[in-house]
Amino acid sequence: MINGWPQTLLAGLQTINQILTAGIAITAFSLFLYSLSFNLRDRVARSFAIILLCVVIVFTAESLQDNTVSIHTLDLLMRLQWFGLAFLPAAYLHLSDALLVTAGRPSRGRRRLAVRGMYAVSAFFLLLLAFGYLLGPIVPDGKPAPYLQRTLWTEIFTIFYVAAMAWAGINFSRAYSLMLTRSGRRRMLYLMAGATAPALGSYPYLLFGYSLAAQHQFLFWSAAVTINVMVGALVIVMAYAVAFFGVSWPDRVIKSRLFKWIMRGPVTASATLALMTVVRRGGEWFGTPYSAFVPFTVVASVLLMEHAITFAAPLWERWLFYGRDRGELELLQNVEERLLTQSDLQQFLESVLAAVRDHLQSPSAFVAALDDETLLPVVVAGNRALLEQESLTEALDHVNGDVRHEFQWGNYWVLPLYARKRADMDRDELPPLLGLLGVARNEKKTAMEHDQRESLWLLAERAALALEDRQLQQRVFRSLADLQPQVEMIQRMRAASRYDSHANLLNAPIPQEADLANWVRDALTHYWGGPKFTNNPLTKLQVVRELADREDGNTSNALRSLLRRAVDEVKPRGDRKFTTEWILYNILEMKFIEGRKVRDVASRLAMSEADLYRKQRVAIEAVARAIMEMEVNQLER
Repeated sequence: MINGWPQTLLAGLQTINQILTAGIAITAFSLFLYSLSFNLRDRVARSFAIILLCVVIVFTAESLQDNTVSIHTLDLLMRLQWFGLAFLPAAYLHLSDALLVTAGRPSRGRRRLAVRGMYAVSAFFLLLLAFGYLLGPIVPDGKPAPYLQRTLWTEIFTIFYVAAMAWAGINFSRAYSLMLTRSGRRRMLYLMAGATAPALGSYPYLLFGYSLAAQHQFLFWSAAVTINVMVGALVIVMAYAVAFFGVSWPDRVIKSRLFKWIMRGPVTASATLALMTVVRRGGEWFGTPYSAFVPFTVVASVLLMEHAITFAAPLWERWLFYGRDRGELELLQNVEERLLTQSDLQQFLESVLAAVRDHLQSPSAFVAALDDETLLPVVVAGNRALLEQESLTEALDHVNGDVRHEFQWGNYWVLPLYARKRADMDRDELPPLLGLLGVARNEKKTAMEHDQRESLWLLAERAALALEDRQLQQRVFRSLADLQPQVEMIQRMRAASRYDSHANLLNAPIPQEADLANWVRDALTHYWGGPKFTNNPLTKLQVVRELADREDGNTSNALRSLLRRAVDEVKPRGDRKFTTEWILYNILEMKFIEGRKVRDVASRLAMSEADLYRKQRVAIEAVARAIMEMEVNQLER
């Protein structure tokens, strides 16, 4: 019985090692998918993805090796491991070269050729493996585990492996010395520490076949378990460091997204696999190799882990990643959860109009909102034909400034909707008009009773409250839209200067088309003067600076000239007409250049005001594309 304890302990170490190996394979594969999903455009992330793919191959093949597979399958899995081992050295040198480029030390051609040469050497060893020169036949009863016999080429590959890893380590140190920012140095240390994980993970497979491993099996498996624990942790550390390359998100977003990805992927899958293995081995101990507890354990583990992660995610994001910005971010989260969207507003106003129609037994009712001196219907309930027969904007002429004074307009009773009076307003000052509530008169009842009138005005106050909230939120959205281009540009420059602060802040990137569209809209709105024109980010473009030199340094005239040229790019050939193909140009010319009112432009172009706003957005995007082409051409000169 005493002699059996070492064997039991050794078997336990092998089981733990198998669980850890499978967990590492799951973690590496999950992080490989993460790299493919978020920052694959970056060279550092691409080279790291190759390393992860090698780790996936090595540890997946290892985790599939147990006593249940045949000798032929075992031999195939062992050779498959070397597919990953053969390319690890080249992938490491590739990563180290990418780090040097990112740190501000681009290759003059020699390092790039060296990386390609390393991949060629790895492919050569792979050919040797395919033809049976790199490794010999399998030793099924080998100690400490079955292994493939070593050959002379195996020893040569070991030297190549160690030399390539040392070369990559020197490059890592050079990249670290080039880091000028504290965060860059810290993350480079994380990357260097994590980079030892695949090298450590390959250690047991390079020792198979040596007498030292066969003579000290307990020591070998203890070292393998310890190394696998370190590999699992260091792979995550390395993925954390690489996650910051090639993305412009704030640090808290990167940390939160990676942490959630790891918890939902590797942690959940590894914990489920570990529990399933323990239950299955426990069943073998009691003489039942497979029982109903195995699938039950899998399902219960997945559900409980996902449930716990869902509830814990807001807590760990708040305490681990928000830091000193916790108050601001929590406020934004509350705004997002309580936001009154367009659908929410429409649903609420529909319920208000349903109550209005029920009180007055009316065939139709509407709520119209006042935007930029234009009255547009937000919700129409009942018979729409009654409203279409009237010109809605004309109803504004009947508003006399009395807050609680309804008036007749065609077949409708109309109630003006005013905002709530603020504390800083004078007693006689009239609050701003938000819109109108209209209810069609019932043919049988030409006048409202007192109770009906009071109920109607109470419902009108509810509608005014919703419109006021909508107006306030639209101001917030406009501010965010104006702020977004600058914030995105700052985030991109901040992300670029994490590891190379030499010139990234001096070379401003070309703005995206979405940013340009927002800037163009603001500039056209104040085309003949205003803060959105004089302080517009378009003045920073190289093409504007070039035009300013021709305008004696007058940036405003240069920007106005640029917009004029871009608008002319939208203009079709031939004489000006009022046909479909000229709609975009006519909107730009009449509304922004000539400064006409929306009502006049819509009437001249024979379209509704809502359709005019949609076409206006398309026209502004066309102007932004024209300016983008001008800027690119200017920079390429």
